[in-house]
Amino acid sequence: MATEPRIKAGLWVKMALRLADADGRSGAVLRRGDPDSGGVLAVLRGRDGLLVLSQMRTADGALAWMRATGPVPVDQAATDAYVARQVKFDPDLWVVEFDAPDLRPPFEAKIV
Repeated sequence: MATEPRIKAGLWVKMALRLADADGRSGAVLRRGDPDSGGVLAVLRGRDGLLVLSQMRTADGALAWMRATGPVPVDQAATDAYVARQVKFDPDLWVVEFDAPDLRPPFEAKIV
């Protein structure tokens, strides 16, 4: 079983922000985590609300994303509460927000 190489969180965030910019979408770091080993939450701000994607690894080690706030968009209060709970659990966590009218991430993402 081969696993994907792990990219440092800080580099991944820079890459995702550049992809968003190249696609004409704005992106911003809401919270800086550990530049080497931090996890990432991607907040997608859409027309109908927000969606939080949580970075994870599949059983074979591949990078994937989980709809952490559920399958439908949520409001700002639900998003903020989820992010606050996760930051308490993992202080190394990065939080990055993207303008995503269609709730699709501006980076390649396998969503499970």
